[in-house]
Amino acid sequence: MYIRKSTRAYKGRTYTNYVLVESAQTPKGPRQKTVCSLGDLSPRPREEWLRLTRKIEDALIGQGRLVDQGDAEVATIVRQVREQRDKAPLQPPGAAGDGELITLDPSRVTTEQHREAGPVHVGFQFWQRLSLDRILHDCGLPENVRQLACAMVLNRLIAPASEHAMPDWMRRTALVDILDVDFNGVDDDRLYRLLDRLYPHRATIEAALVRRERSLFNLDTTVYLYDLTSTYFEGLCARNEKAKLGHSRDKRSDCKQVVVGLVVNRDGFPIAHETFTGNTRDHTTLATMLDRLAERAGLKEGATVVIDRGMAYDENLAELKKRNLHYVVASRQPERDRWLGDFEDTEGFTPVLRQPSPLNGAQKKTAIEVKTCAQGDHTYVLCREPSNASPKIAPFAPSRKAACAPTSTG
Repeated sequence: MYIRKSTRAYKGRTYTNYVLVESAQTPKGPRQKTVCSLGDLSPRPREEWLRLTRKIEDALIGQGRLVDQGDAEVATIVRQVREQRDKAPLQPPGAAGDGELITLDPSRVTTEQHREAGPVHVGFQFWQRLSLDRILHDCGLPENVRQLACAMVLNRLIAPASEHAMPDWMRRTALVDILDVDFNGVDDDRLYRLLDRLYPHRATIEAALVRRERSLFNLDTTVYLYDLTSTYFEGLCARNEKAKLGHSRDKRSDCKQVVVGLVVNRDGFPIAHETFTGNTRDHTTLATMLDRLAERAGLKEGATVVIDRGMAYDENLAELKKRNLHYVVASRQPERDRWLGDFEDTEGFTPVLRQPSPLNGAQKKTAIEVKTCAQGDHTYVLCREPSNASPKIAPFAPSRKAACAPTSTG
């Protein structure tokens, strides 16, 4: 129910009346029906109108004694509504509204098996728009595997947890109803076995997902950023052929690890990944990742690849040139030393305005000045703090055919 304002002009004067209206479902769709007239409510604040409507609704469904026992206005309106309904034709047995009204005390109502619905519903819509179920179906995976994979993906999106904690989260959400799956028998071992079934299809899944994302979001295909990380394991990992001792970014040189390479586009969408043995040196992975990028995303000539100084070796730059790719890379220390004199020359440096993140208004961005220097088929970008700050040598990014971008000061 709600209150509707009605005005009528008569003999040069405007009369205002407020009516109580309720929605009713008809064969032709929802319709509004005037229940009764409330007269002129203008002396009271507008926020009181909603309270009045709720009191009337509560009283009509038998909750009047719990809401306000002494409200004469509500009692009068309720009596008018019931009198009008008594004059209306009787509804057939079993119709809406038929049956005895009961009084309900909200303070004594309890609930159980609460399930979170909103986030998983939105996440499931994205799962469908990305056609992930069809992609997994084309890989020959049965429905029960696809449903459980959907639940795991949504967990990573909404409330990331370990495989051990994930089943409890699934049972607390509306995924039980959305996917029509009983998660009571799911445990961490079953989730690990699911990952084993997905792993052989990772290249197909990744390539299909990239194509789908490009069609949905019109993603850029000219710039790719590549970097690596590592993750270590507790234990011997005797059956994991890729788990090796190596340089640990986590300061756990006592643990075996694997190295993970990831390529994203300029918008931050993952494009390709690969897992390397734990003793792999970063600069030896570039050729492999370029192959993966070509296979799964269609790496085109003229695209720009951004890598850090850990991969700025001559053989890697030669590989990029051989594939007719532009590149942006932070120079290694021996090459930077050649430009110390240019840092001393203040001419030619241009300030770069770095905008803070729109999601973090308090973010402080350091100011930098940049200068470009062409040398052969490379363009070098020298970066430093403003000249009025204490002097500091900054890294710079050599690039091929002027495909360059400034790096942060160092």
